[in-house]
Amino acid sequence: MLIPPDVPLSARAFEFLTKLVYDRSRIRLGPDRQALVASRLRQRVQSLGLSDYEAYCSLLRAPEGEDEVDALIDLISTNHTHFFREPAHFELLSRHILPQMADGVQGTLRQLRFWSAAASSGEETYSLAIVLAEFCRNRPWLQWHIDASDISQRMLHRCQQGIYEADKVELPVPEWRERYFQRGIGEREGCLRIKQELRRHVSVHSINLFQDAYPVSRGLDVIFCRNVMIYFDVPSRSHLVERLTDMLVPGGYLFVGHSESLIGIRHGLTSVWPSVYIRPQ
Repeated sequence: MLIPPDVPLSARAFEFLTKLVYDRSRIRLGPDRQALVASRLRQRVQSLGLSDYEAYCSLLRAPEGEDEVDALIDLISTNHTHFFREPAHFELLSRHILPQMADGVQGTLRQLRFWSAAASSGEETYSLAIVLAEFCRNRPWLQWHIDASDISQRMLHRCQQGIYEADKVELPVPEWRERYFQRGIGEREGCLRIKQELRRHVSVHSINLFQDAYPVSRGLDVIFCRNVMIYFDVPSRSHLVERLTDMLVPGGYLFVGHSESLIGIRHGLTSVWPSVYIRPQ
């Protein structure tokens, strides 16, 4: 059954959906997003054989609709990303932060640990992995690992596969394409896959940043949580920053998006560069 194009998402249904999304993910959808929500859900509602958005809301209320809540949040979430987005962060990491960290762990067995907390389809995660691999080319003794997480199962599957359309893989150093990617053949022609030597350093987790406990252990050196807090209200951002701070080692770094700020949020971090914060020693 198809929803006719002129069937609207009612104010009542929109209010229910926005409250459900907020309660589960802390993503706040304002009234200006009603048309966007309707367009993103239309095909999903049709694929389930439902007649309208009210029927979809009824499914979400039912016990058997619990899994559908995850699908709803997946559809609502914004997944815009690309390799080396906001490149100044990676430059800062490579030139300033990693040398300091390497000096701090040299002669020990300690592994440097990173968390890409809103990894989406993995471009941020593997950009970080490339920076680390490059840094370690002359430091083979340095051990590192990245935890990648997202609320979207669909995006996490892509992250775990590490397969991308070749024309969308734009890198600051052209040689990195041959060094860190495999060219697809057959049905994968036109695609590139992250080589296993990088993927083995990455663990992928399904994480809602507001769930009770994280499957990532504390003691992280760097957390990238970029371009996600803009969707949260101030109380939610404050709560999240407090939790992320607790996940860092003293001297660890939190990176947020260039359009994000911790202004107006009480926290125990120190700003060291625009959109980069350190947990004091």
